[in-house]
Amino acid sequence: MLAGQLDTLAREAARLKPLHLRELLAEPGRFERFSRRAGPLLLDFSRQKLDESALQALGAIAEQCGWRQRRDAMFRGDLLNRSEQRPVLHTALRAGESQLPSPAPAEVADEIARTLRRMGELVDALERGDAVAYGIPAGITDVVNLGIGGSDLGPRLAVEALAGYHSGRFRCHFLPNVDGHETAALMRRLDPRKTLVLLVSKSFTTQETLLNGAVLRRWIAQAYDGDEARAAAHFVAVSANVAAAQALGIPPERVLPMWDFVGGRYSVWSAVGLVLALAIGMPNFRAFLRGAALMDDHFRSADDWRNNLPVLLALIGVWNRNGLGHAAHGVIPYLDALRELPAFLQQLEMESLGKRVGADGGELLQATVPVVWGSVGTNAQHAFFQALHQGSDVVPLDLIGAVRPGHALEQNHAALLANLLAQGAAFALGKTHAEALAEATQGDAAERAALAAQRTFPGDRPSSTLLLDALTPESLGALIALYEHKVVVQALLWDINAFDQWGVELGKVLAKSILPVLGGADVPAAFDASTRGLIAAIRGLS
Repeated sequence: MLAGQLDTLAREAARLKPLHLRELLAEPGRFERFSRRAGPLLLDFSRQKLDESALQALGAIAEQCGWRQRRDAMFRGDLLNRSEQRPVLHTALRAGESQLPSPAPAEVADEIARTLRRMGELVDALERGDAVAYGIPAGITDVVNLGIGGSDLGPRLAVEALAGYHSGRFRCHFLPNVDGHETAALMRRLDPRKTLVLLVSKSFTTQETLLNGAVLRRWIAQAYDGDEARAAAHFVAVSANVAAAQALGIPPERVLPMWDFVGGRYSVWSAVGLVLALAIGMPNFRAFLRGAALMDDHFRSADDWRNNLPVLLALIGVWNRNGLGHAAHGVIPYLDALRELPAFLQQLEMESLGKRVGADGGELLQATVPVVWGSVGTNAQHAFFQALHQGSDVVPLDLIGAVRPGHALEQNHAALLANLLAQGAAFALGKTHAEALAEATQGDAAERAALAAQRTFPGDRPSSTLLLDALTPESLGALIALYEHKVVVQALLWDINAFDQWGVELGKVLAKSILPVLGGADVPAAFDASTRGLIAAIRGLS
């Protein structure tokens, strides 16, 4: 952002600071002016500490930055990821379900369509229990997804969120981490002869994925008296490195592609979502794509930023970070099915926007992504809401719920929605000292005053509410795509390349140099004192 734009936000924030959200919410027509709908999603941002003037200032910044041009360039497949000289075409993965013609290159669209057909044929064969054409044995009951980061978080979120749509044909499991406890526990529970393993790695060099793959390969081989070829029949790969997959005995017909124009955290719409397709079936997987395409169409067609949900969500985030100076952002889904959403958004937003330099390498003037965190409501209310209501730091929130439940327990769902609405109101309105004092009826004046101070809620704590009509494949697809596009707009406003992630590399490189030392190799003198000391402690207990 330019210095002048930051100055504008500072002036608007200073002007709004004396106003409490109670005053803003008392304005006639507040909800109607500060809420918008797109398809199955309703966004209410009337509880954000914004007024028309501040919102107009934010919109002017988006206009100055050329948000429409950046949006259109992404859908066309321009080289937005300049550090790696790659286009950004995750939207093309669901373009077949769009109502608008896709501007993506025709060869990209054709390759995606071919892969989706191959994926559907494989899923259909496995569902029939007749995947002999792929060399996969009959009787598969369990599917283990081996992937980390975007190859785990997106598929895991979707599989858990859409549990009500599971076909029941396969039980799906996830092994992202190298920690052996879960791997060992999973091997105790599953029958190796009935287990299919999905190795999901773009490069086929990801340490965690390949290590877990080797462990499961040995486990399955043991069930076949050490026959490696029969064990290999239990593996399907999703990768850009077909040769590496073949070297592990996985033939080309069991390798589905990943592409450089799709980042891992944007890849659930691709063959990376194979585990989801196996869980919910291809018709529901296509509905999931259709929901994302609906949000793509909205993002592309709503040229007035005031009516564009991704732009509004991005502007609200910029306002809270750069205008009001809040360093954290909470995500609270009031749906147990969306329990993985905070973790998914941590990667989507923090890996994409966690930069301190701009796309040109220059130091940025403004703060960038806040710390994204959260948990499912109402559990969160009994864990950390104390700090959010009465702590010294303000944490803006996204409160997310569904109007219609996916079950018949109406009283439970009504209580859940009541809590969602009540918490948003409590964060915004608070409880004044006078109100708390009026409730304190016992003790002398000093005791009542002390109790009232502890029971005062400052309020004036902003939140947005996102309501889904119901949690379906379509609405989940739309919700995820909404946040994807929010990231694209914020990356533009902050002058960040949101599609590389150099920050994850350094630790991985260092881990490779440390691993041999833990196995007994000499400790290099270049290791720092702390690392040397910790290695000595580990060796002493090994």
